[in-house]
Formats: sequence, C-alpha cells, structure tokens
Amino acid sequence: MGLTPKLIDDLISRGYSRRHISRIALGAAAVIPFFSEASFAQSSDGDAPAGRRGAGAGGGGARQAYDPERVVISSNENPMGPSKEGLEALVKVAPMGWRYGPQGENLDFQAELLKSENVKAGYAVGYPGSSIPLANAVAAFAGPDKPWVMGNPGYGAGNRWTGAKLIAVPLRKDYTHDVEAMVKASPNAGAYYICNPNNPTSTLTPMKDFEYILANKPKDAVLIIDEAYVHFAGPENYSTELVRQDKDVIVLRTFSKAYGMAGLRCGATFGRPDLLKKISDYGGTQFLPVTATACAAASMKANPGLMKERMALNKQNRDLALEHVQKMGGSWIGTPVGNFFMLSLKGMTGTQVGSAFGAKKIQFAQSSRWPSMPNHVRVTVGTKEEMTKFNAALDQVVQEGPPKTASAG
Repeated sequence: MGLTPKLIDDLISRGYSRRHISRIALGAAAVIPFFSEASFAQSSDGDAPAGRRGAGAGGGGARQAYDPERVVISSNENPMGPSKEGLEALVKVAPMGWRYGPQGENLDFQAELLKSENVKAGYAVGYPGSSIPLANAVAAFAGPDKPWVMGNPGYGAGNRWTGAKLIAVPLRKDYTHDVEAMVKASPNAGAYYICNPNNPTSTLTPMKDFEYILANKPKDAVLIIDEAYVHFAGPENYSTELVRQDKDVIVLRTFSKAYGMAGLRCGATFGRPDLLKKISDYGGTQFLPVTATACAAASMKANPGLMKERMALNKQNRDLALEHVQKMGGSWIGTPVGNFFMLSLKGMTGTQVGSAFGAKKIQFAQSSRWPSMPNHVRVTVGTKEEMTKFNAALDQVVQEGPPKTASAG
C-alpha cells in the first residue's frame, strides 16, 4: 500500500520511525494475526488437534487430523450458524459469484447497515470482519507519542505491529473498564479502546463510562468501542447513539459472533465520515464476498426477532454450564453476557485446567493469552450437546485434580 506524503507526515508527527512507517505501508493484511480471534486460538491451544469446527490448532496454526469427537469451544464461534434468512439469500446470490460487483441481494447491504443503527449516509463502512479496521485504527490514531490505551485483560495488541505505545490499564474489581484510570494513564493518548462486552471477561462497561472518556479525553483522541459481542447483551447496550451525536467515537461490529458468520467474513465500522476516512486511508480491502453481504443483509432484516432468539439460546446453554461449574465448586468472572466466560477451578492453574480438559477432548482458549489471569481459561458457549460434554468432563477434572504432567505456570 502506498502512503501519501500527508499520511507520512502525520505518522512522523505521532512519533513513528521510518522503520515503523515501512511496516504500516505493508497494509492491514500484515497485522491481522495480532487481531484475529482464529489466530489467537491457534497460537494458544497448545498441541491440541484440530477440532470439530475446522481450524488447525497446534504449532503455529498447522492443520492436524480432524477428530469428530473433539469439542472445540475456544474461538468464540457461534454454533447457531447463519440465520435461515441469511442462508437463503446466500444461496440465491451464489450463482452470481462470478461477478466482482454486488448483485441482487447484495445491493441491500449498505442500506441495511445504515438502517440497522439509524445513522446517516457515510457513517457506516463494510469490511470483511472487524480485524482490518481495528488494525488500521492503531496506525490512524495512535503512535509512539500517542498511546493506545486499553483494558487489561483485553483484546488485541496492535502496538506489536506498528510500534505504537500501548498502555494496558487493569480492569476494576467488577471487571468493567476503569475509565478514570485510563484517562489518567496518558495526557496525550491517541485512542482509547474498549471491547464491550469485554473479551475475555464477558463483562459490560456502561454507557456512562464512555461518556466520561469523551468528556475528559485529549481533544484529538478518539474512543474506539469494539462491539463484536454486543448483540448478546441486547440493544440497550449498543453505543451507536454516540455516533449519531457526532462524537469522537468509532464503533466496530462483526457478523462473526451473534450472526454466526465467522467463516463468511463480514463486518462494519460506524462513525463520522472524517474518522472512517482516517481508517480507510491505511488500506485493507473493503471488498466483501457477495455471499457474505447477501447473508448479512438478510440477517439484519430478520432483527429484532433473530437476536432475541439467539440471546435466549446462548443464555440457556451458558447457564447450563455455569450452574454445573458452581455445583462443582468452580467459579467464573463477573456476570457474563457474551457467548463465553472465564473459568477457574480451585487449586489449578489455567494451564493445568486446559491440559486436563484437553486430555478429555474439550478444547478452549488457554491462559497464556492473558498473563494477568493465569488461573483462568476462556470457555466459549457451544451447543447444548457440547456444554453437556463440557459438564461431564468437568466432573472428571474436579475428581482427578491437577494433571501431574501439566506445567504449574
């Protein structure tokens, strides 16, 4: 990707070196491993074989033998899959897949994005997932002299790619973002990033905390709210009202989670046109698969009934597991609202828990991803059958205790 002289000057003004600028010029494709949930899962699942939902897990993501008995609840995928309406639209448009441009059902996608959040034209841009705009936001707003401020534990670490300064602020005791501490952390922050519900804790930060950041942040800083899982929390927790108010806010959404479209790659950003342009200036395709846009448009039209149904089923399967965790003396973080929760078992480290469950063909995200929480693992809410198998394995793990071969760290 070619950077214009204006972009290069802007990067230099935020403290980037020529070496960093050369990396940024490679484009968002170079940073996707730092933000992709699938890549995170592959790098943290140890030597576990590939599971029922496809992706290889060990040794840098190498594919291994498919095991139909393995329960893979590590990547926050949604086993409900695409909606019935979405699949019908996908099949209908698939024969036009030989064309580059949108056809038929695809023509509704942009209009549905605007309608879904009641925002004006120019305030929403589609992307293949939310990883590209998230990666671009680091280059667009942060830098060595303009820190990227986020919660700890949290999702993503784009500074490893660009060289932007990262400030990770511990969450509050209730696992919401400590926005007062985030603002105090740097007098010249470039961006405040909040994943809401937070990944990995599955906890919500309230709207009043977003408003606090906006009222107290440096003038040129932006607030980036990653709402990958917000549909599971309900429309009362959507933050796009701040976009409608023309605030210094960018909202990231993906169709990978509640819409069950992780493999189809579809997402969007919402914000003022000037902010969205800063993200798009750093490249990364906005070219979406025709099947993805057709599926997404039809799924948005199915709201709000679709989301109510999915929220209820997710809660039902999550409660099935949490009730059993409590029965077996385990615990979890806060009040989970997403399609995942953080599990802790007394007397065992996260590494030991992961090893013990892995031996029983239950695979979830390991504690190595979150150094600040070494005694927890993140469990994705799967199907009723999968959570029933999780519960059965939990009985055995608690009875057997820490595996003798697992590392204690």
